[in-house]
Amino acid sequence: MKLAMIGFGQAGGKIVDKFVGYDAEQGSNIVRAAVAVNTAKADLMGLENIPESQRVLIGQSRVKGHGVGADNELGAEIAEEDMDEVQGAIDSIPVHEVDAFLVIAGLGGGTGSGGAPVISKHLKRIYTEPVYGMGILPGSDEGGIYTLNAARSFQTFVREVDNLLVFDNDAWRKTGESVQGGYDQINDEIVKRFGILFGAGEVEQGGEVAESVVDSSEIINTLAGGGVSTVGYAREEVENTGGGNGGLLSRLTGGEEEDELDTAHTTNRITSLVRKAALGRLTLPCEIEGTERALLVMAGPPKYLNRKGIERGRKWLEEQTGSMEVRGGDYPVRGANFVAGVILLSGVNNVPRIKELQQVAIEAQDNIEDIRDESDENLEELVNDDDDELESLF
Repeated sequence: MKLAMIGFGQAGGKIVDKFVGYDAEQGSNIVRAAVAVNTAKADLMGLENIPESQRVLIGQSRVKGHGVGADNELGAEIAEEDMDEVQGAIDSIPVHEVDAFLVIAGLGGGTGSGGAPVISKHLKRIYTEPVYGMGILPGSDEGGIYTLNAARSFQTFVREVDNLLVFDNDAWRKTGESVQGGYDQINDEIVKRFGILFGAGEVEQGGEVAESVVDSSEIINTLAGGGVSTVGYAREEVENTGGGNGGLLSRLTGGEEEDELDTAHTTNRITSLVRKAALGRLTLPCEIEGTERALLVMAGPPKYLNRKGIERGRKWLEEQTGSMEVRGGDYPVRGANFVAGVILLSGVNNVPRIKELQQVAIEAQDNIEDIRDESDENLEELVNDDDDELESLF
């Protein structure tokens, strides 16, 4: 799948930057174009892989390149005002070679949280290609203002994109981990999962062709219908000696029994990985029952992938989700030393974390309003505490 990626704000820019590096390293050709947009000049300068010509600094007249200080209303205003500058970078994207746009942002801050829904709305108005969002939820320990930002941004972002893929920091941060180390690890996890998902179906000259092809239309159809999506992932190391399931002679003569055992083992490994991916740690933890659509992608050396295992995994996923729209296929990666299962669950609706986020945000909003009122009263008391009123200078 060929994507035009737009990273809005600090987190969005870093993740797109990491995607570009992954793309070059793996040769997967997912990222057809990459743009980073920010109100903070330092964040743009810290990127390594996105070309400087595709880094857009907005809001210079208002915040002088210093960011918006977690004010996502200001972030949205600046994105609206400076949309022409962002469009200038988008104009260089060969849209005819792109399957979809992917707008990535952290939802707890100011620039990405406010600007991502704005750019998504703009892209949908101009282009016919699908516009997907990827939103990163802040950890619950990051503070009330970030939770409030995330809740407000989430409910706006999800309405402005064709589908919102969500990654919850809360589910991935490790106890005692440094903040920077934690974010680097999380960004690696994001790129690993979505790299396999979006890379499926891309075949280079002389590359391996899948038995059951997953192409961009399968992903687009799974994401169709809108709503929220989450991704599951599981992998197992394997010994890769290259080649297929033995030579032609062994397959025709003495290798039948061994091949049958290999096939059974391969099938069992695939079904086990599918279960681990679906029932393990999802990018956004949720109940998988009631999922509207799903897509299963198995990646690894060709000899460790088979149609029977994928079909069994797909049927199990159908039973667990109750969905009649479960697609599946393989993504052969010659030379890989692992077999991985990636599951895209689209249109999930039983998501306790989102309910909790919204509840905490409502409480935070009430608290902020109370604190502002109290602050005004305290100031009034402080200034007018003396009975002898003084005249103001002006």
